[in-house]
Order: sequence, then structure tokens, then C-alpha cells
Amino acid sequence: VVVGVMSVSELFLQNSTCVSLSAALLVLLLVYLLSNSAFRSQVTRKEPPGPRPLPLLGNLLQLDLKRPYRTFLKLSRTYGSVFTVYLGPKKTVVLAGTKTVREALIDHSEEFGEREPMRIVKETSQGCGIIWSNGECWREMRRFALTNLRDYGMGRRACEDKIIEECQKLVEVVNKFKGEALDTTKPLNYAVSNIICSMVYGSRFDYDDVEFTSMVDRTNRIIQLAASPAVQLYNALPWIGRFFNDVREMKKLSKDNQTQTLELVGRLKQTLNPHVCRGLVDNFLLRQQQLEKSQVTNSQFHDFNLVTSTISLFAAGTDTTSTTLKWALLLMAKYPQIQDQVQDELNSVVGSRQVQVEDRKNLPFVDAVIHETQRLANIVPMSLPHRTSQDVTFQGYFIKKGTSVIPLLSSVLYDDSEWEDPHSFHPAHFLDQDGKFIRPDAFMPFSAGRRVCVGEALARMELFLFFSTLLQRFRFTPEPGVSEDDLDLTPRVGFTLSPADHKLCAVTRM
Repeated sequence: VVVGVMSVSELFLQNSTCVSLSAALLVLLLVYLLSNSAFRSQVTRKEPPGPRPLPLLGNLLQLDLKRPYRTFLKLSRTYGSVFTVYLGPKKTVVLAGTKTVREALIDHSEEFGEREPMRIVKETSQGCGIIWSNGECWREMRRFALTNLRDYGMGRRACEDKIIEECQKLVEVVNKFKGEALDTTKPLNYAVSNIICSMVYGSRFDYDDVEFTSMVDRTNRIIQLAASPAVQLYNALPWIGRFFNDVREMKKLSKDNQTQTLELVGRLKQTLNPHVCRGLVDNFLLRQQQLEKSQVTNSQFHDFNLVTSTISLFAAGTDTTSTTLKWALLLMAKYPQIQDQVQDELNSVVGSRQVQVEDRKNLPFVDAVIHETQRLANIVPMSLPHRTSQDVTFQGYFIKKGTSVIPLLSSVLYDDSEWEDPHSFHPAHFLDQDGKFIRPDAFMPFSAGRRVCVGEALARMELFLFFSTLLQRFRFTPEPGVSEDDLDLTPRVGFTLSPADHKLCAVTRM
């Protein structure tokens, strides 16, 4: 009897296993048939071509998940400037080349103007804030942010004074190393972050303020994790990626940032004075109070929008500019002849006085070096993902409403039909035959169109003043034992591309 019972149970287990396996195979077959149907649809509706995806996985196995932009560049040579890839089951259209990206983002800005939030970002932002929102929320928050950033000096003399003050603080920090090797990452992060903090919160922070430094360091880690293979897998296949450590860490760090931002906002709310607005947060809180008194419902001026917008401005206002400056100093150490030219021009035009924004027009080579750093560094190689707001026929291809779109900025900044020597550090890209500064149409590090970076004017001012001041005061060289040829320009993996870890020596010039 025991043997009989065991045989029946074994048979049951075998049968149940067979049923499960059959069900799984049936699901895969249906997905395969549906994907084939999608391919036939592409032919009849002239949808963008692309490599054939696998069921469920899409084209993930064909991608370099650490540097997907490189795979997309290769695919564009095969499939053209508008092509389709599947990130898991999600259909994505990639736009490559200067002409195509400009046409989509500028000439068809409405059709390609929505944002496509990554899954992990969507979970934390919940469709709020400035960067990842759409519709009325995006319009309200972007309009509010632009108005207030301008009111608090973006692109004006008031902002210039704040940056110059922070330049002096940064110079003091670098001077403390007395020419010994230093990692420029944190000093640059803290200096740049203080500019956006002064405009958003109404005050700067000391570089040893634990609350401030933890927020900056956490934000940098989130940006690095956002492009990790594990997080990308989670965005494409959440039922697989949810178990990875990088995903859990990114979610925790994002939650910690929200908690800390709520605390900062709470303290500002307690000391709010309607007659003295310290920054963007104060203006948001006052607007919120006015709407509550007027009994306005469905307002976009709620606490979560404030927190999410503040976090977005803090991250965007810290990472890209400080990372570009880090690249600039590394390139100066690697190419000392170019550093010589920068410093010679600064000596002849500015001398020992403080550099000012108005000096830019008389410093064409300095300006060209900054722009060439932005181009070569390729900080955001795939831009932030867009989404079509409606059905659109673009360059002869049909793209359905709601399709995720990647404007491949790498293909613009490295476009060999636009740049003389796209893969080299060549400041002459931004100089005419008379040595005057020019800005080609293919220079698009801030993206373009409706979703162009809200802080572009601020970033341009910061890059010029921080870079010029540092090069005026210091000579940057590799650390002892490292030659110029040894300095590695291969970027580390991250949502924004920053240099690999390194140290430089900053020797005082004046």
C-alpha cells in the first residue's frame, strides 16, 4: 500500500510538473506569435526597423547593459537613424544623428515632447515633479521653476555673485591640499550643489555639514545606480530585477532623500515669512497657502510635488555640472599644452582679478575648451527618455502614440558629419578661422525642444566661472607616479558618464 501511495503521489507530481511546463511553453508560444504579428505590422505600417527580439526578453541579450548607448550607435549603422529595439517587452524607438534628433525634438517638439519615466523612477516620483512628469503637472511645475530660478538670479548678476562667492570657498578647499594629490569629486560636487541650494532653499551649506554632504553623496550614488545592469533589468523585467541588491539600494536611497527633503522643507515652513522669500521653496509654500485660502481644488501645488521637484532640481543642479568640471580638470592634466593656452589667455585678458561672466566674450579659447569638454564628455549619452504624445509619421515611419523614444545624444555629439575630429579633444571645433568662438548646431548636451534642460543658463554660467577661476589659480597635473598618458578617459558606468576614479595635483599659480 505504501508503495502504491508513493507511486500515485509521484505520478501526481510528475503530471503537475508537466502541466506547469506546458502552460509556460504555451505562454512563450503566444508571446512569440504576438511578436511575429508585431513584425508583420511593422512591414505593413512602415514602422521603424530593428533587430528581431526574443519573446519576453526583447533585445536585452544584444545590448551592452553597462553602456547601451554604444550598442545603439552600432545598431544605427545597420538600421538607420530611426530604429526599434525592445527593452524586454517594451517597444522603444531610437533616434540617431544630428539631423534626426533635431528634427524630432525641435521641429516635432509636440509629438515627441512627453517624458517616459523609468519604472524605478516612476515608483518614487509617482508622476510628480519637474523632470519625469507630463501634462498639466509638468507645465505648472516647469513654469513655476523657470520663473523662480530667474527671479533668484539664474543668468543674472545676482547669480554670478553667488557663484563667485562659492568659487572662493572652493579655492580655499583646494589650497588646503598644498599641491598634494586630491580627488576633485566631492569638493566640486559640494561647490556646485551650493548654487542650486541657495536658489531653492535660500542658503548655502558648509562642506562639512553632514546633512548636506549625505544628501549630495546619496544623490550621486542614485545616479550611478540608475544605469547599473540590475536596475535596467528591473525597468525592463521587474519580476526578475526586483531581487537585485542595486534595486533595493536605489529605492532605499531615494526614500531617504525624500525623508530628508521633507525635513528641510518642514523647517522652512515653520520659519516662513511672506514678506521675505528666501528661495523657490518659500515661494511654493506661499503659493500653496494662497490656493488653500481660495479653496482651489486639484492644484498641482501640493507637498509631494514640492518634495519631488526639489529633489529633481537638487540632483540636476549638482551632478551634470560638477561631473563636467571634473572632466575638464582631468583633460587639462592630460593635455598640458591646451592648459597652457587656457592659462595664457586668462593671464592676458583677466590677469589676477576675479573672472566675471562679461569676460567670456574676450576668452574664446577658454569658452571653446569648456564646450569641447561638454561635447567629448558626453555626460548624458541617451538624453532622458521621451514618449510620443500622439501617433506620428516621422521620416516615413509610423510611430504609435505612447511609444518610448530615446534621442541618442551620443550620435549628435560624436556625429562625424558635423565634427572634424569627433573622438578627440579638439577645442578648434568651437573656433572659426579667426579664432572667434562659434557654437555649431550639433552641440546639444542639454538636449533640445520642449524638454531642454531647465537649468541650462545656470549651468553655462557655473561652468565658465568655476573652470576659469580654478585654471587662473592652479596648475593641474597627474598625481606622482602617473603620467599624462596614464590618465584614463574611459567613463565609469552611471546614468551620467563621469571619469573613472583618479587624483590630481593642484599647484598654486598666484
